[in-house]
Amino acid sequence: MDKRAVIETTNLSKQFGQVTAVDRLNLTIRQGEIFGFLGHNGAGKTTTIRLLNGVLEPSGGAACVLGLTPLVDGPTLRRRTGVLTETPSLDERLTGRENLAIYADLYGVPAPQTAARVAELLATFDLSDRAEEKVGGYSKGMKQRLALARALLHAPEILFLDEPTAGLDPVATRQVHRLITRLSREQGRTIFICTHNLAEAQALCDRVGVMDNGRLLTIGAPAELTRQMQKALRLELEAAENDREVVLDQISRLGLTAEAAENGQGHGRWLISGAQYDAIPDLLADLVRAGARVYRLNPQEPTLADVYFALHEEEKR
Repeated sequence: MDKRAVIETTNLSKQFGQVTAVDRLNLTIRQGEIFGFLGHNGAGKTTTIRLLNGVLEPSGGAACVLGLTPLVDGPTLRRRTGVLTETPSLDERLTGRENLAIYADLYGVPAPQTAARVAELLATFDLSDRAEEKVGGYSKGMKQRLALARALLHAPEILFLDEPTAGLDPVATRQVHRLITRLSREQGRTIFICTHNLAEAQALCDRVGVMDNGRLLTIGAPAELTRQMQKALRLELEAAENDREVVLDQISRLGLTAEAAENGQGHGRWLISGAQYDAIPDLLADLVRAGARVYRLNPQEPTLADVYFALHEEEKR
């Protein structure tokens, strides 16, 4: 059974003068989903988050978040959502613990629960040892972790994250990824991630949407989007150097083109273009049948980055 929709937009639009920041956006995001919102700076991602939280008034269309109308029910809605901006503001004159305690009060966390909740989040983000130090002395990564902890203080149903791992080292990044996955899978929270990190989006997100100049170019699961680009793959072939003529003859017979790559360990290596994904087994069988000693035949699978740049190139054209 499908989980309920927690974010729905219908032709949602926002203009600033003559500039259309969000252009007739149609989205449906369900409870517990990790959704990636991709696009270059100025694509409309941050404006969309502000519209969904009732901070900006739309120029057209409509949005419904957790059953509420953002512009009308903004204060109520924002008590149920958490937002981590790309450049979060923290009071650097206060300690990490004090920063969280103040925001716990602002978010309406019951006073008897505040100390335990703050301690829990400091531990989660490996900040307990530095909790009594002023935030002005924190590194960029520590500030980012503290800001993420702040966004989680009131256990929001939807968490909006703008570049959540910016400035984090690999260990902290992995911790954040695990936390995001746990929030979604174990607690049913919806995570809306704006990111430039395409590898991160491919690894984490159930679905992604690609924005360009305020328009949603495509939406779908990363595997689904990359599969659409598998019509003509590049293949990496490694075979015995002495079988070069046999290899090139078979590749030519199949109407493919081959580009010689750097050899290694006495083997020949070629990059083959124009192959269909479903034809890979037949290509391997033909090479072996012709007597070629094949050591490796790897399809160079398209990535979400390939999809992203292909969409933007197509949009430019």
